[in-house]
Amino acid sequence: MDSEAVTSILLPPGHNAGDLVESYKWEIINEVPGKLEVKAHLPDRLLNPRDQLFGGFHGVYVDLMSICAARTVPSDTQTFKWSTTINMRIDYLAPVDGENFFIESEVVNDGKSTCLVATTFKSTEGRKLVFAIATLKKSN
Repeated sequence: MDSEAVTSILLPPGHNAGDLVESYKWEIINEVPGKLEVKAHLPDRLLNPRDQLFGGFHGVYVDLMSICAARTVPSDTQTFKWSTTINMRIDYLAPVDGENFFIESEVVNDGKSTCLVATTFKSTEGRKLVFAIATLKKSN
């Protein structure tokens, strides 16, 4: 995608978590109900001394992607406006490094009041780097 085609999937600049990871620069690769894949980049300020994504910041990516993926699910009732992350587990399989990487989030279960979302980080070569599960509590 060229720079003009880059789409913000979460919030315009001005949201603290989104601004931290520069989500307004992410490119949407695929979006279907219950599933979202983006090409993200690795801002220098998030690097550890080995030039890898610092472990504490993975959760920001997971949280934002989980919320966005959950909002792609069609609903017979009113779409939820807010969510609270009530649980998150992150498995670090390999370091996230390099300029870009892919993140894919998929809704595993969409319940009445909670939503379970799986998120996978992949290298540009397709190697799995991180796997996470997040449970969101939905509210209006």
